[in-house]
Amino acid sequence: MMRNAHDEARELIAQGDGLSSVQQALLRAHLDECEACLHYAEAAAQLVRSLRSLPVVADSRLVRATQMRVKARTRELQQRQERLVLVSLSCALVAISSALTTPLIWQGFEWLGRWSRVPSPMWQVGFVLFWIAPTIAASLMFLAHGTYLSGNRSTSEFRG
Repeated sequence: MMRNAHDEARELIAQGDGLSSVQQALLRAHLDECEACLHYAEAAAQLVRSLRSLPVVADSRLVRATQMRVKARTRELQQRQERLVLVSLSCALVAISSALTTPLIWQGFEWLGRWSRVPSPMWQVGFVLFWIAPTIAASLMFLAHGTYLSGNRSTSEFRG
């Protein structure tokens, strides 16, 4: 179905300020020739001015509810940030601790292996297992608990 120039002009008028320069030129040219569309554009502009001059007042219950939600979200974000800071500090301390203690534990395992006359590959495997055991234990605890930095939520809440 073909649209006529009046329909196109009214669509452009309805778009308001979001017109490209080409669309503005087409609309201006049509409004210079068509008095009916010019009156339509003036009426639309007057309606927009009237609507913009009306004060919009929110209900006090809506304002309170919105303020409570904003405050709750702010607290939630602050708690999340605090937890992330604690996790970051913990990771840094673990990294430093590992860097400082790994050579000492290695020497201890080496001495224990020589003292008990265990072949080197065996005490080295023991060292690796001893070294990664805390990570495995923590991972299993997180999996068993079902949470990771999520406050008091359990995984059942996310399943529906």
